[in-house]
Amino acid sequence: MANQVITGIKETAQSITGAARPWGDFLDLSAFSFPSSIADATTRVTQNLTHFRINYSIILSILLGLTLITRPIAILAFIAVGLAWFFLYFAREEPLTIFGFTIDDGIVAVLLIGLSIGSLVTTGVWLRALTTVGFGVLVLILHAALRGTDDLVSDDLESPYGPMLSTSGGGNDGARGDYSGI
Repeated sequence: MANQVITGIKETAQSITGAARPWGDFLDLSAFSFPSSIADATTRVTQNLTHFRINYSIILSILLGLTLITRPIAILAFIAVGLAWFFLYFAREEPLTIFGFTIDDGIVAVLLIGLSIGSLVTTGVWLRALTTVGFGVLVLILHAALRGTDDLVSDDLESPYGPMLSTSGGGNDGARGDYSGI
């Protein structure tokens, strides 16, 4: 049982870090410049948040972990909460069933968010964690606004607009669609 848990955690960590973009691209100093307008900054933020979302998540997680390191009880609580998230949400392949009732993933997520917030409040680190996450988000948005997007390779599948940008539609004329007269 313990080996399965450790193996599952290792596989999840490897898949998360494998999905991260190369840190050299993320920190490429030659790609940084001031945006020419607010619209350019907004576009950069949107594209960089989409492209580097795993990198940003890793940074925020590390910052939050460093914040909690000063409170051992908070570390233990968040290990327990992290394991709950892992087993009840991320590692499941089939719906959660308790006493014969199937519980929707949305309900599980809301309960786990409540557990996370409850752990923050009961361990007394909620203000410190909130400040850290706020500061981290501010720094990450600043990074996203200053990092140029010219060198980013973007697939249609990676775009938040997905297939709407595809010009290779099934016999239709791309974005114009397949219209018929009334």
